[in-house]
Amino acid sequence: MAAENSRGAMFRVITPNQPSRVTNAELFFDLVFVFAVTQISHTLLHHFTLLGAVHVTVLFLAVWWVWVYTAWVTNWLNPDLTPVRILIFLMMLGGLVLSTTIPTAFEGRGLWFAIAYAAMQVGRTAFWLLATPRHRTAVRHNAIRILTWLSISAVLWIAGGLSEGETRLWLWIAAVSWEYVSPAVRFWVPKLGFSSVEAWAVEGNHMAERCAGFIIIALGEAVVVNGATFAELEWTAANIAAFVSCLVGSIAMWWVYFHKGAEAGSERISKSSESGRLARLAYTYLHMPIVAGIILTAVSDELVLKHPTGHSDIRTIVSTIGGPMVFLVGTILFKHSIRGFLQLSHGIGIIALAVLWWFAADLSPLWLSAATGVILIVVAAWESVSLGSKGEEAAEH
Repeated sequence: MAAENSRGAMFRVITPNQPSRVTNAELFFDLVFVFAVTQISHTLLHHFTLLGAVHVTVLFLAVWWVWVYTAWVTNWLNPDLTPVRILIFLMMLGGLVLSTTIPTAFEGRGLWFAIAYAAMQVGRTAFWLLATPRHRTAVRHNAIRILTWLSISAVLWIAGGLSEGETRLWLWIAAVSWEYVSPAVRFWVPKLGFSSVEAWAVEGNHMAERCAGFIIIALGEAVVVNGATFAELEWTAANIAAFVSCLVGSIAMWWVYFHKGAEAGSERISKSSESGRLARLAYTYLHMPIVAGIILTAVSDELVLKHPTGHSDIRTIVSTIGGPMVFLVGTILFKHSIRGFLQLSHGIGIIALAVLWWFAADLSPLWLSAATGVILIVVAAWESVSLGSKGEEAAEH
């Protein structure tokens, strides 16, 4: 019963050997980020320049950060309780405003983006602080530390929203850099000092399942882009082949992440005595490039489907090779953090993609997509066979 919960009336009741479940309210909240991921990929597609890529990177980092911080808080608080649900629904409102403004965040609606983001980050953290009972001093101090850091970054976000052009960009780069550094320095603040690892304990299965769910969101965006783009085209042999190639690439990415890695991560963090430290590295930081790689691949899918023949231009090369490469870099680092060794299959896959880059300009988008798909399939099959024969923790050969 919540009233008898020593952790706090609005906190989850932790039962030994019984993982906390992901609630329907959390899944409902995630729907907002389906829209956010779509907005990010479409914005990059229509502003595929160096400056556009920098803009989209800043926006993506903000979207990921507000989502993953919310995943942390709902790992502790109980979303089945009405006050926490109301918080989640208010976060959905902020998330919709945030997502809607993504395409014009560096134009006319930058202030709306900044207000929505700052309100979500500061408001959620303030709620967590107020929900924490006074006897849990370490947790309250953690909330105060985070609230302090986020309040400072909120000033930078709002100042950027009130500015224009390069000034906005630099202020927002400063804001997002400030926020990404904060967990690494354990949210140090004067007098309170650093946060302790013990105070960051999480329910590991829940955290792993939440982040796996976001991977599904990103892969779902790639599948939707593939299907929606294909539906608008006149079907030819070339774009039918491109449609199949793009889908196979998404399936291969799913296999690389979920077949061995997701389950191993869940098991590792659930048994770890330092679940907070592992959640910070493996799920807060290292899932970010995994998601980014999938989003970049979704951009590639649309480019390949619309122009499957001819020579590949720079946008197609960067997205078609860069997407899987960033994805594999993220997965190899994630799996290293939970297994303690680097997956040889993933390393070879990254090298193969780098070699492919040298020949990419001579290949059509269709053949380039097919080649990256084959590389991902080889990576997935290699890992499955190697770990399947040696057990989850055996090194690959």
